[in-house]
Amino acid sequence: MKEKIIDFIKRNRVSTTEVADCMGKAGGIDNASIVNRGHFRVGPIRYVYAFGGTNWDVHEQIQDVDDGAMVFVDVLDNLDKAVFGDLVCKYLLLYRQASAVITNGLLRDAPKLIKENWPIWCLGFNPVGYENHSIPCPENILKVIKERKRYYHDAIVVSDDTGVVIITNEFQN
Repeated sequence: MKEKIIDFIKRNRVSTTEVADCMGKAGGIDNASIVNRGHFRVGPIRYVYAFGGTNWDVHEQIQDVDDGAMVFVDVLDNLDKAVFGDLVCKYLLLYRQASAVITNGLLRDAPKLIKENWPIWCLGFNPVGYENHSIPCPENILKVIKERKRYYHDAIVVSDDTGVVIITNEFQN
């Protein structure tokens, strides 16, 4: 069923607005804005998390991203710094062949991301970025990660100029 839904949305360019309406006006990633207008993407989610002001875990998690995956980087805290920038986006979009990069956090290197015209959605920009070192994950964050992984498991992401909508399992019918 998931593949049929993705195919239908892609072929008919069903907007994020229409998808959110079908889900009772829900499913959006708050304040996620497109970096470069005109991109429309739909595909299976690849959930990635970041916490503690370090992107070490992001680097570990993106090494096996599948072709066509919609990579969603869930920033669990420290939203005042950029989680990553153009190097990670380039790796995901060019080398891992992800369909899009989406985050509920900030990014850096805006001029490069705009110049490359990549399909990226984020909350905004900050030149100050996360550190890159391993830190232990606190128990409360581990609990949140487990809940979010369960919530986003097998979800579909739809992204366009309006924003980003997640179609969770319960709405895939």
